[in-house]
Amino acid sequence: MNTQREQAQKNLVPHFTKGAAWRNEGLPIFDRAEGCYLWDTEGNRYLDGLAGLFCVNIGHGRPDLTAAAAKQMDKLAFATNWGSAHPPAIEAASMIADFAPGDLSEVFFVNSGSEAVESAIKFARNYHLANGDDGRYKVIARNWAYHGTTLGALSVTAIPKFRAPFLPNLWDGVHHVINTNQCDSPEGTAAADLSCVQAIEEAILAEGAETVSMVIAEPIQNGGGALVPPDGYWQELRRICDKYGVLLVADEVICAFGRFGHWFASDRLGVVPDMITFAKGVTSAYQPLGGVVIREELINTIYDSAQAIYMHGSTFGGHPVATAVAVANMSAMRDEKIFEHVLANEDMFNDKLQGLVGQHPCVKEVRGAGYFYAIELCTNRHNGQELSETQAAGLQGGILGGLVRQERMTIRPDDRGYTGLTISPPLIADQTVIDDLVERTDRVLTQTTAWLSKNA
Repeated sequence: MNTQREQAQKNLVPHFTKGAAWRNEGLPIFDRAEGCYLWDTEGNRYLDGLAGLFCVNIGHGRPDLTAAAAKQMDKLAFATNWGSAHPPAIEAASMIADFAPGDLSEVFFVNSGSEAVESAIKFARNYHLANGDDGRYKVIARNWAYHGTTLGALSVTAIPKFRAPFLPNLWDGVHHVINTNQCDSPEGTAAADLSCVQAIEEAILAEGAETVSMVIAEPIQNGGGALVPPDGYWQELRRICDKYGVLLVADEVICAFGRFGHWFASDRLGVVPDMITFAKGVTSAYQPLGGVVIREELINTIYDSAQAIYMHGSTFGGHPVATAVAVANMSAMRDEKIFEHVLANEDMFNDKLQGLVGQHPCVKEVRGAGYFYAIELCTNRHNGQELSETQAAGLQGGILGGLVRQERMTIRPDDRGYTGLTISPPLIADQTVIDDLVERTDRVLTQTTAWLSKNA
């Protein structure tokens, strides 16, 4: 009889996993979870320092969410949102509209973050057609941004290794510009004069403003390592988009539902986009659900036009069980004051991670906010020595991942625009869990320094 590991390796095709890692005899098979911890089938306990994949916001093992799913399945297991509606989708949409900033009040449900981004791209095109702007179809995005992996979303994504195999399949209507970490303006430069802001406007003008449909960006960018924008950045994006009639889209697939202590990170940054994409935390990953929340006047422009329809849909978008779980999840996060917990603990969390900088010469910088951080690595911070190509390749090629696995935690060894670690625990993590997370990370960094000293 094959073990579960052997069966997985024989029959299950993994996501974003190299063959050597999948075929490894130590491949973990996770069997159960509770709070901020996972257990594999051999009884080993792992700290979930990545909230699954930035999504198990309320933590593992919530019987209230599983009860909501079972209750809904007993009553109405499936109905579409094609020319009809059902109570859980209505309630979930209404809650999201109440929490969204400004006049974003119309919710279109899909099943994942990639689908949410695809939906935003298609909606922007539909809107411009309804408005008589037939020439608008192009998208401005940022370097190293991750916006999904379906072909439309992958066209907007700017991570080279994800794109390279599929370049012949990708749409060429996307212009990528520098992100906020690539900004070369002197400290103290006014937001309007920042090179990373001017790059957005220059791209719109270079493409021809009359051809640009939307600008898309994450409020705090994941690719490149928890890139927190400078003050005023998003206000300038709003001004530029208004100036040229371009829609502004905040991709909050990671950022929304409390990761930064607010329902939407756009609220934290003080901006009202035209659309917000979401997924992950809306159900805390207990069910697949994503979507787009859209300003009311944009929807009405389409409904009141000759086309009179947003020409998009999917079988499972707004699934009754998924939206019922979303309602239960959002209700629990609100009632249990999860976001207040994040805001109350983020300074403590940040201070503990910043403390690792002084203890480890291999730490170049710690970036982030809320419950989302990145630790960027170098060879020696004290003398400004960056990683050599050999060192970066070794860390990215499995060394760093192996050190993380030794500590039995699920923080992410990252190679998307930097070499380092991404840390993003469930939002329920308290000081005890954060201390555990930081202590394990401390040991990983100690081992990293030792490895770097032997591998130039």
